Amino acid sequence: MNEKTSTKIDRRISIAPMLDWTDRHCRYFHRLISPHALLFTEMVTCGALLHGDVARHLRFHQAEHPVALQLGGSEPSDMAECTKLAAEYDYDEVNINVGCPSERVQRGAFGACLMREAPLVADCIKAMKDAVPDMPVTVKTRIGVDSDDSYEFLSDFIQTTHAAGCDIYTLHARKAWLSGLSPKENRDIPPLSYETAHRIKRDFPHLHITLNGGITSIEQIKENLTHVDGIMIGRTAYQNPWFLHEVEKAVFNHNTQQTPHDVLNRFVPYIESEMAQGVPLHAILKCTLGLFQGVKGARAYRRHLSENMHRDNTPASLILDAAAFVENQ
Repeated sequence: MNEKTSTKIDRRISIAPMLDWTDRHCRYFHRLISPHALLFTEMVTCGALLHGDVARHLRFHQAEHPVALQLGGSEPSDMAECTKLAAEYDYDEVNINVGCPSERVQRGAFGACLMREAPLVADCIKAMKDAVPDMPVTVKTRIGVDSDDSYEFLSDFIQTTHAAGCDIYTLHARKAWLSGLSPKENRDIPPLSYETAHRIKRDFPHLHITLNGGITSIEQIKENLTHVDGIMIGRTAYQNPWFLHEVEKAVFNHNTQQTPHDVLNRFVPYIESEMAQGVPLHAILKCTLGLFQGVKGARAYRRHLSENMHRDNTPASLILDAAAFVENQ
């Protein structure tokens, strides 16, 4: 369990919660590149916390701050108990998942289907804030679900949940289809509508609105930050982690001289510490595969890692051996 800290959250840039991707190793790695971005856990269900191994799901490195726990659930009392756990583990924020369209999540009666249950989401928010008054409780949602995709539907959802105490929203600027599309297809096929998020900010200027979905360039970030308060970066942060270095310069005016090779050298002590606790090397290194995207030698780097990181007794220095295939720029 982590010691209590006081972390100021700059919400201009955040990295999306991505199942099987943004685990604690990935978050630590991203923090080495980006000192300022708000990091999110993978979605953790209330059931996993209330009936499973809490430490396995919630422990993280102090260096990750600021970090938000994303919760999947819809029972107010359960969400309140999990918020207490988040506070005990020193998370900086708890975020409610109202965006995941998977069938498994729907069977649990949470995720995107909760857009149709705004009063229930409001009850969860109130219970969570009553349980831990100083914990920011935020919502990540789609802009619509199935045929309920009007602006009025989204606006009503925002109004109802805001009245319960939520002031911070991340809008994935696509609606969700609860049947007929896979979760992967739901990330690509429904068309993006950044204007919907922009309009929500205009109509609710007192709320913090972060835009998520399809952000892949500095130009997109700068343009959209003239309309909303924050940008959440998803797959680009995982597939091309060094993009976060460019974001640091463009958004936070943080002009560090570190190179990708410097980051890997700083990552090695963490890798060694985790391996000493029994964590497999491949589980730690998978988030580094895209670090040199577009750079000469990147393919050889990825190949060397992929061919060797599953082998027993491979040392943490494998990452440096792999990086040797890439020119230090």
